[in-house]
Amino acid sequence: MDLENERPSLTPTAPYRFPGVQGSLIIIDLDRFEEIVSERGWSRYKPNPATGLLTRLVEDFARKWSAVVIYGLDYERGTEEVVLEIPGVCPWELEDDLVDIAKHVEAVDVTVTIVAVCTDVTGIPARNRREAYCSYRREAQRMLERLKRRGGGVVYIDGKIVYRASVRRS
Repeated sequence: MDLENERPSLTPTAPYRFPGVQGSLIIIDLDRFEEIVSERGWSRYKPNPATGLLTRLVEDFARKWSAVVIYGLDYERGTEEVVLEIPGVCPWELEDDLVDIAKHVEAVDVTVTIVAVCTDVTGIPARNRREAYCSYRREAQRMLERLKRRGGGVVYIDGKIVYRASVRRS
């Protein structure tokens, strides 16, 4: 068997696309983090009530769903944003757990924006933030940014806002 002829072309006319499987891409980000940290006198460099809680919630979620942490879970500083992938799971199956995460974060008077979409996932952790938001994750990142510009505090799953925070910061 000649494997040389089996490889995909890497020429500019046929750009390489990571092979993956259908699954869920989840991005979770605390809203107005810098403002809240300075307003409340919390540390940015060690877990505070919001980042420590989000770290624990994401860890529990990842364990339950066998999610791959692509970027952002930080035990030493606390988690402000995180990117997860779950192969073979539809985002709608995650709705209850994602809404629970948003509600638990609200308990410390902070809101979080969560985007979950169905896409091809690789399950390969990123080395840095730039790599975490590579081409096939970029559209979900743009949606997250749009939702945050509109005030954040929502859980968005595949085209629909399924939850809005009751604690809204202006």
